[in-house]
Amino acid sequence: MTPPTPAPTTAPRARSRSLAWHAGAVALLLVLLYPVVWVFTAAVKPPDEILSSFSLLPSEVTWSGFTTALDGIAEVPAWRFFGNSLVLALGSVLGNVLSCSIAAYAFARLRFRGRGPMFAVMIGTILLPTHLLLIPQYTMFQQAGLVDTYVPLLLGKFLATDAFFVFLMVQFVRNLPRSLDEAALIDGCGHFRIFGHIVLPLLRPALITTAIFTFIWSWNDFFAPLIYLQSPEKYPLPLALRLFVDSTSSQDYGAMLGMSVLSLLPVIIFFVAFQRLLIEGAATSGVKG
Repeated sequence: MTPPTPAPTTAPRARSRSLAWHAGAVALLLVLLYPVVWVFTAAVKPPDEILSSFSLLPSEVTWSGFTTALDGIAEVPAWRFFGNSLVLALGSVLGNVLSCSIAAYAFARLRFRGRGPMFAVMIGTILLPTHLLLIPQYTMFQQAGLVDTYVPLLLGKFLATDAFFVFLMVQFVRNLPRSLDEAALIDGCGHFRIFGHIVLPLLRPALITTAIFTFIWSWNDFFAPLIYLQSPEKYPLPLALRLFVDSTSSQDYGAMLGMSVLSLLPVIIFFVAFQRLLIEGAATSGVKG
């Protein structure tokens, strides 16, 4: 009796597929990271090499762009731009975390007339283009005398206007067992105590996800400050970068790139420090349909 013929092994084929997949992923990563690497290397190049040289490595390392950027522009010191961005970012985080969590608890736990249509309308606002609302919002804030202040940039954050984060938290709260609420009601707790002592601590992953995304989006926001802010001393970092190009006919690319690197560092540090919590929050927030 002849022994059975062994089945051909698939290990070499699987290994080649794995190598091809990893090679493609590395190639894509290099393409995506090239602009970031170019900004970091161009920031330490001599000014005459920034646009004329195609090499990533500078012929000599110079820090003149960073020193010029730190001196500020338009008679405004650089620390003022950083402070303005920090105020807007932290204010946006505080507003979104508080207002969106309260709105999510109301939609997920309270029974009131019109809850379904209101929730549907709120979700529908995600589909509205920002530019569609720009003119009526600007007109409203202009008539109220609030243009060139931070109120138009922060007011909406405290009114739960970011429907994406409300939806994120609603999905999370719906996955919490209602027995916790019922036990608290039996003990005499009202909705405010249930929200503050039971739901809010359990909402921590979704709150962290909201805080991280809000901070990054607010820190990098250019369009909204461009529309509502007019005084250079109130500019955040994205608008301050524009000053290095538009303020004079001689464009200082070295200082602009130096300021770009300095503005990227807080976002990179923030993301690296909280990326584990971001992954945890995205994985446990119940956005599975």
